[in-house]
Amino acid sequence: MMEKIKVGLVFGGESSEFEVSVNSAQNIYHAIDQAKYEVYPLGFTQDGYLASPSESSKLLEDASYQVVRGETVPNLNHLIELQNYPALDIFLPIIHGNIGEDGAIQGLFRVLGVPFVGSDVLGAAATMDKDLSKILAERIGLKVAKWLTIKRPQYEDQIAEFVDYEQVAAKLGRKVFVKPANQGSSVGIAPAQDATEYAAALADAFRYDDKVLVEEAINAIEVETAVLGNDRPIVSGVGQIINAADEFYTYENKYEENSTSTLQIPAAIPAETASQIRAQALAIYQKIEVFGLARVDFMIKRETGEIIFNEINAIPGFTNISMYPKLFEQAGIHYPELIDQLIQFGLERYRHLQELSHHI
Repeated sequence: MMEKIKVGLVFGGESSEFEVSVNSAQNIYHAIDQAKYEVYPLGFTQDGYLASPSESSKLLEDASYQVVRGETVPNLNHLIELQNYPALDIFLPIIHGNIGEDGAIQGLFRVLGVPFVGSDVLGAAATMDKDLSKILAERIGLKVAKWLTIKRPQYEDQIAEFVDYEQVAAKLGRKVFVKPANQGSSVGIAPAQDATEYAAALADAFRYDDKVLVEEAINAIEVETAVLGNDRPIVSGVGQIINAADEFYTYENKYEENSTSTLQIPAAIPAETASQIRAQALAIYQKIEVFGLARVDFMIKRETGEIIFNEINAIPGFTNISMYPKLFEQAGIHYPELIDQLIQFGLERYRHLQELSHHI
């Protein structure tokens, strides 16, 4: 009988997407092939404590569980303790937002010299930063919404070209969206159509980040596609977000039970448009140095059918209503097989990196 592969399922964390991470980890834990893999939950609390194996298991079952402090590593500065878990073969990080998606935990894994699922430091950091990913997308020929970037010093000094609504509206239009550069799940995003709304949206966005994007509002349908693999990735079909209540896909509509949004797979778009979206998703995935997996989001202008790149997410959600696993389910790759492939891609990437020479 073949020995099981030991997987460290890393979840939770300090970001605003804590519950999403726990829900995703629950689904992965229950979907993984238990005959092939032995899963060790590694849960981080919202204030950055790494729970013991027993406490992590309790946190995995209930996101509101209060971890017993006596059984924790002091804080995230002691993540090195991950290496002391029982001979884990690979880590599967499903921490959304800060620490998990921004290259931080990927850097730790590289320092520890352990295999892990997903992108390396560069790909994780670049996809997390909406400003940088838009710049890179534009560089390779993808169309993006018009935007401007505001750094905290510019906001605190009240530089008019950034904080004065009329000046911003003259560049981007009367309706804009304000969003933190390094957040996911629509956290901190708000529309603004006048000076009062704009000031409030900026104040809220700067609660989450030191860099904020202001984008033109586009009358569009929202679509997403999924990518899987390393050097020769595959792209799923295209799914569409049908939002009956709000004008944009809010955190509440993504994850709360009373959501008025639904996912339509495949999207109700022309075949040629879907083909172009899939090609563009593959292009940004490869150019931005993503490995393992990503969900790529686009908008399609209602008036013209023009495709607009929105963002790329290197650790997409795996909740019951998440688009990424549903897209591959529709493509014939079911949940257990999807998790299996992700782990195998992580091991494959690690073996390749071990073969590279680091000396002259």
